[in-house]
Amino acid sequence: MSKTEIIRFLILRTIGNFLVLFAVFGVVATFGPSLYYEVSFRIVQARGVKYVVADETSPLGEILKKQNVQTEGLSGGFASVLAGSKEQILMPKDTDFSILIPKLGISSKVFANINPASENEFLPILQQGVAHAKGTVFPGIPGNIYLFAHSTDNFWNVGRYNAVFYLLKDLVPGDDVIIFFENQRHNYIVTETKILDGDDTSFLTNSQTGKEVLILQTCWPPGTTWKRLLVFAKPK
Repeated sequence: MSKTEIIRFLILRTIGNFLVLFAVFGVVATFGPSLYYEVSFRIVQARGVKYVVADETSPLGEILKKQNVQTEGLSGGFASVLAGSKEQILMPKDTDFSILIPKLGISSKVFANINPASENEFLPILQQGVAHAKGTVFPGIPGNIYLFAHSTDNFWNVGRYNAVFYLLKDLVPGDDVIIFFENQRHNYIVTETKILDGDDTSFLTNSQTGKEVLILQTCWPPGTTWKRLLVFAKPK
């Protein structure tokens, strides 16, 4: 093999290795957060872990706050998932506005009045928590309370923005959802799920329904922005 052929071979192999590593990085960057939640949830199920929601204004919440004994649910890392207690406490991130889903080990801050039609507005918010759609109602008021955690940004950011609600697909009728709003706790029970086209905004534009309905939105299928998965819940 001549020197020229050796150099060509080394260049091609280097380019090939780079493309493989780039592809692996792309997959991990996109689906890594979702994969973490999926694996963690399956481990939690296998271990029989139960999450209990504590109200910060209750005596139990005050004790936990003073002793700093609280968990972060699935976001607390594999240490709590693998070796934590089989009964763990979920605390609201902020009693002004937070969502907690015991079955999924989710506790996330909710940001109010975010325009779902403005990427410049909602994308930075979805890096921090869950967004409440501007124009929809708040807990305790008749109408649709619309919370979303999704991305229509680009391929690279789907997993990054979608992870917090990735496990909504595992909710079934009868599961509990708790919302803290203005220091009050609101309890809801899941009634149904629906898969809609990505451009269906009917539940956003027709939010004054005469009855209180909590709607949680994420992307569907997981890791894409093709459609929307909506979870509906009613006050308990």
